[in-house]
Amino acid sequence: MKKEESKPITALTFGEALFDIIKGTAYLGGAPLNLAAHLAKLGAKSAVLTAVGKDELGRTLLTRAEEMGVDTSYILVDDHRPTGTVTVELMNEGIPVFSINEGVAWDAITPDEKKFEALAREEWDVFCFGTLAQRSEENRRTLKRLLPEIKAKHFFYDINLRAEFYRKEWISFSFEHCTILKMNEEEASMVSTIFFGAAYPLKDLCRLLMERYPKMSVICITKGPEGAAVYYEGIYEEVETTPVEVADTVGAGDAFSAGFLYTYLSGYGVSKAVSVASILGTYVASKSGAVPEYSEELFKGLGMFKKKG
Repeated sequence: MKKEESKPITALTFGEALFDIIKGTAYLGGAPLNLAAHLAKLGAKSAVLTAVGKDELGRTLLTRAEEMGVDTSYILVDDHRPTGTVTVELMNEGIPVFSINEGVAWDAITPDEKKFEALAREEWDVFCFGTLAQRSEENRRTLKRLLPEIKAKHFFYDINLRAEFYRKEWISFSFEHCTILKMNEEEASMVSTIFFGAAYPLKDLCRLLMERYPKMSVICITKGPEGAAVYYEGIYEEVETTPVEVADTVGAGDAFSAGFLYTYLSGYGVSKAVSVASILGTYVASKSGAVPEYSEELFKGLGMFKKKG
């Protein structure tokens, strides 16, 4: 059964919002913001809970997020910390290497009681979070309070491991609370070693994770140019993708997540959702920046969405 057109999908993302500096050009970035922007492009009502500095970059981020259709009512303004920036160096095949600055605004996502109450009143189709934002004690405290209070049908965790900014206990905490898990092939190998002491094949890893963390119902694993894999209800499927000339892969995983969530939450099956996700992720990898404009051809390729706006 498909979701009624009159009731748009609602999504709240939590975590980093920043600017990626790629070849000297600043692109709006941060996985939670990228995800919210892609969901908005597909037609969802998306909001992001994050923080920016009281500076020019922060004002630009707020303006750009609004222009992309993202609800900015839960973006906090920090009087003391600057808006986050990340230097991105592109290696072979457009693979990014990130230098992530610390002590920035999104390291202190601390809503006041009024914001917490407003968040608790709302109902969401999905609440989305990752690992990177958990590097600060303030954010871990906020997330621990949010997860039991947020009214959401699904909890989507994109593991999104970056540099040294992860700990086993943060990942385990996130596994315990998520219903949908997304990771890439490299991250899957790391998870397998960290949690099970060996590099298990993807299907076996998914089965082991679901046995240990019973709230999980779907696991998506992106495999770059080889496509993606998905595990649900004991079924393991792989989806191939059309080869493209890669501009950079920044934001491609977030586009994949948006494509999957929008399709799945619209009432389509997991197989259809991962197929749409792969098309969208591949398209973004062929463009510069994390949230490029969508072409008419892309919407035709997706097969079920009309271009928004």
